[in-house]
Amino acid sequence: MIYRVLGAPEKALITQLPGFNGTLPSKHYGGYIIIDETTGKKLYYYFVQSERNPEEDPVVLWLNGGPGCSSFDGFVYEHGPFKFKAGKNYTSLSDLELNPYSWAKVSNVIYLDSPSGVGLSYSNTESDYITGDKQTAVDTHLFLLKWFEKYPEFIDNPFYLAGESYAGVYIPTLSAEIEKGLIHGVNPILNLKGYIIGNGVADFDFDGNNALIPFAHGMGQISDQFFEELTATCEGNFSGISNQTCKDNISKFQHALDGLNVYDELEPCYQNHNLALQNANHKLPQSFKMLGDSNFKQYPVRKRMFGRAWPYRAYATKGWIQTWPELARKKAYTQQVECVNDEIATAWLNDESVRNSIHAAPVKELEWVLCTGKIKFYQYDESMIEYHCHFTGKGYRALIYSGDHDMCIPYTGTEAWTRSLGYKIIDEWRRWETDGQVSGYTQGYDHNLTFLTIKGAGHSVPEYKPKEALAFYSRWLAGDPI
Repeated sequence: MIYRVLGAPEKALITQLPGFNGTLPSKHYGGYIIIDETTGKKLYYYFVQSERNPEEDPVVLWLNGGPGCSSFDGFVYEHGPFKFKAGKNYTSLSDLELNPYSWAKVSNVIYLDSPSGVGLSYSNTESDYITGDKQTAVDTHLFLLKWFEKYPEFIDNPFYLAGESYAGVYIPTLSAEIEKGLIHGVNPILNLKGYIIGNGVADFDFDGNNALIPFAHGMGQISDQFFEELTATCEGNFSGISNQTCKDNISKFQHALDGLNVYDELEPCYQNHNLALQNANHKLPQSFKMLGDSNFKQYPVRKRMFGRAWPYRAYATKGWIQTWPELARKKAYTQQVECVNDEIATAWLNDESVRNSIHAAPVKELEWVLCTGKIKFYQYDESMIEYHCHFTGKGYRALIYSGDHDMCIPYTGTEAWTRSLGYKIIDEWRRWETDGQVSGYTQGYDHNLTFLTIKGAGHSVPEYKPKEALAFYSRWLAGDPI
């Protein structure tokens, strides 16, 4: 026990946070790990110890997507230790309340801004911002080795990787890098047990139109007649467009979805700052008017969303990947990328008192943005399916979950690729529940693979369904049936 207390670096300890009055529910730490002394490449982390039993509970590395989006998205809006209540205006600091559905209730969580150039991570050498999947995996693995050296008391805890959206690429490639280290006996030995991926990028043929068109048909967004026409003209393959009639019908299909919120097709989509929720209240049912009330929903509704998830209709393929700011600048990109608002996180993380508290670079030296256009990012693999097959075959546990109203990475494609591995079904498709209510559906396979849907959730599941997210997360980590 003494060893555990003395292990963590006291200089990284966070003792108070602007906007929160009271004692932190567990120990928090933050700061930089230097990845390259020569170039000054640094990665920023915020570490939340478990509120239950940090000495025994799993350590989980959380990664948001992009590529280029900060993991403070998960901290502020999804499963961090606090609920952020909006200030008086968009530049005001939030009031922080304890989040009853924080994932730190049952685990130690590291929120990492990666690669360098994202969020609060940076380098003194601009060429470090030209990167890709392979370099990001190498850097993140090095981060983990150095992090566990600083926090040796956690080296024996079960260790998991978790993330959403483009983290569907980050996590398998990082797992491969960790495996290399384990094979070669690199110290410290990481106690990797498995990974969790939510609404994650996996494979263009599964994630793209082959998923979205059946999803849209099932949700009543296109007619039976048009779906049948699409199927016939595209010969059942909506990704490998082979003829002009198919191309024309795909364009017609895309136009039919304009105006929908691609991250949750049930929620309204706000295309510009003037379409604030209060200006449209007279058009909305009472349930939508209440969405900003923290007593009604755990997190404030974000009225616009800039680049916090994998871009709509810009699926993962090998080559240079456009970041959200690049997509926004393209005149040919007609679908606006803004849907809801990230002003709360922006105001809080660009406050100097917050930076001082969390041991991050000063605001005058580094502006925090949710998703950066600073990096240039290359994807090397078109598909992650071989990675999943390899790691589940090696005995690593994998939970693949999907909010069932996400149009960005629809559950239809994720269900299809998990089924395509050909594993034996050991837990046949069934509902799962929270507090006696149906929360979604799950199917379990051998080789420790689980597919799960969350009823009524969008792209960032814990933001939409915090109670249900904590339920499946805690059960899965404990090895209990979901």
